[in-house]
Amino acid sequence: MNVKSETEYTNVSTRYPFLDNLRGMTLLSMILYHAVWDMVYIFGAPWGWFRSQGAYLWQQSICWTFILLSGFCQGLARRPVKNGLKVFGAGLLVTAATLIFMPAERVVFGVLTLIGSCMLLLVPMRRILDCIPSVMGCIAGFLLFALFKGINGGWLGFFDIPLFRLPGWLYANLCTAYLGFPAGDFYSTDYFSLIPWFFLYLTGYFICRLLGQGGKLRLPVQNPLPVFSFMGRNSLIIYLLHQPLVYGVLLCGTVFFP
Repeated sequence: MNVKSETEYTNVSTRYPFLDNLRGMTLLSMILYHAVWDMVYIFGAPWGWFRSQGAYLWQQSICWTFILLSGFCQGLARRPVKNGLKVFGAGLLVTAATLIFMPAERVVFGVLTLIGSCMLLLVPMRRILDCIPSVMGCIAGFLLFALFKGINGGWLGFFDIPLFRLPGWLYANLCTAYLGFPAGDFYSTDYFSLIPWFFLYLTGYFICRLLGQGGKLRLPVQNPLPVFSFMGRNSLIIYLLHQPLVYGVLLCGTVFFP
């Protein structure tokens, strides 16, 4: 099957309720997670379970879903450069706001910066990527993500199983931190480096191509679920607003109900 027949469905101006609903559900899970994070790390709630493996898996389920969905939707995007610049700019806005108003909880190279970067990087790469069979792209992208998952901690391996250490000179400054090699004094409350997460983004892109072979995107049939669909369609603005609103609500709660 040629590349055109695999990707021609991207020219159709169609919203897919399944994608909006899933994005909205994930966004709600993220809002709840951040509310608990604020309660524990800012307001001092003694919830030890939030430092457990279960809470880590909750956090990972959110970021994995968002990044896979973003890569998937790149296969449907008609204005990837505009979208990428908008999301990357939103990431810079989050960084600036946290550095000014909450420097102790600053976000440097957060998830929006990552997704915007991935969107922009994929544009010049797309002609080459579309020559790779979809199944091979899915497998290769996920295996590379697994191999580099521990890169922030200084090693290569398979997810949480280290195989060998990387040289310390790679971990030098902010530029290397953006790539995936943070220096010892680097700190961010929300950190998603280009490596390994770009490979998960690519996996989502190839899944979209795989499900779109034949010119029709094969997704579960689903009607829009009003709340989740609305959240999914407005995910960027909700993401930008949710943390100040959650923090404000919790702060008011501590004032009126100490």
